[in-house]
Amino acid sequence: MRSLVVTVALGLTACSTLSAADWLQWRGPNGNNVAESGQTIPTSWSTTQNVVWKVDVPGRGHSSPVIVGDLIVLTTADEQKQQQGVFGFNRRTGKQEWGTLISQGGFPKIHNKNTHASATACSDGRQIYATFNHHEKIEAVALDLSGKIVWKKDVGGFVPRQYQYGYAAAPTLYKGKLIISGDSDTVAWVKALDTKSGAVAWDQKRPNRLNWSSPIVANVAGKDQLLISGSEMIASYDPASGRPLWSQACLTMATCGTVVWDNDTVYASGGYPKKETVAVKADGSGKIAWSNTAKCYEQSMLIHDGHVYCVDDQGIAFCWNAKTGKEMWKTRLQGPVSASPILVGDTIYASNELGTTFVFKANPQRFESVGQNQLGDSAFASPAVVDNRLYLRVGSGDGPGRKETLYAIGTK
Repeated sequence: MRSLVVTVALGLTACSTLSAADWLQWRGPNGNNVAESGQTIPTSWSTTQNVVWKVDVPGRGHSSPVIVGDLIVLTTADEQKQQQGVFGFNRRTGKQEWGTLISQGGFPKIHNKNTHASATACSDGRQIYATFNHHEKIEAVALDLSGKIVWKKDVGGFVPRQYQYGYAAAPTLYKGKLIISGDSDTVAWVKALDTKSGAVAWDQKRPNRLNWSSPIVANVAGKDQLLISGSEMIASYDPASGRPLWSQACLTMATCGTVVWDNDTVYASGGYPKKETVAVKADGSGKIAWSNTAKCYEQSMLIHDGHVYCVDDQGIAFCWNAKTGKEMWKTRLQGPVSASPILVGDTIYASNELGTTFVFKANPQRFESVGQNQLGDSAFASPAVVDNRLYLRVGSGDGPGRKETLYAIGTK
């Protein structure tokens, strides 16, 4: 496996054109893994059919693609050399434009399904931000669009003891602040850094619990709220100040998925040690609208037209009425599943760990299969969709010969 080296391409910033539909962070432009409307994505593909381009990705990672103008950004890690880095690819051709080494050494013990580059990066269109776990801490880095490091910051300790499964939480952005969480059983926090300088804007302590969920900012119940599930609750903070708004006891200790929401309700699922999916009113009233015992532990859910859709760890797809929790249908696909489903129009794309992507309609009346497609033999990263193309990171092989590939799926 080749080393992660710095190969900065000159002039990339000048040719990058930012679009309102860019996929700038984990779960896309609206934080809910729903693609911008009006896009058409193929429902069938193979290694040759509907592949616009493909490119080898150095190292290994489960982070999803971030799309900034003409640039696609991925984080990745070389496990043998203990290097972590950020790579930029040309969105039109797939060509690697640059690769920037961020850290060296200090890799912790992790779960065999996790990687040392599982947190998806984010961007405000001017800079790229990424987080990595090494040397028992979380480090954040800001890069310009040509891959040059602007600043690096040690954000906080991350030292899980009971289960050393590694780090996964993606950072998020809010009005000039980079928000990062680090939940473990020895130290736990959520912090905001100033995007220009990396200085700490606010710092909030969290319960010392093992948890891997990513924070997300949503406008729900009439105001912006920073939401995190897990640690035996759903918690809400003011994203501007970090001040706690409310928390509701529910769920379980560990969740990995990111919450979804509608007008006044937040939905989340977990996890370990118990299974639960829950709908909680986001007005601080403490009301749990409904709950069940489904377990979407590693993946996030979708909400569309008053219904919640998900594919659980074992590959069972569900549809529930968002208001009442009534099960509309469920059907067995194939597991195990780690990646989160994405909604494009009225069609859901959901990949399992074996590299199979199931395509079905967001139809509350019945499960309506559209097809299934195979790329590689492993898929843990969730896809991104921009301008009628689906970008999917998959792996092939095992051990030293394993390769990762980024595919652009679309009609040529």
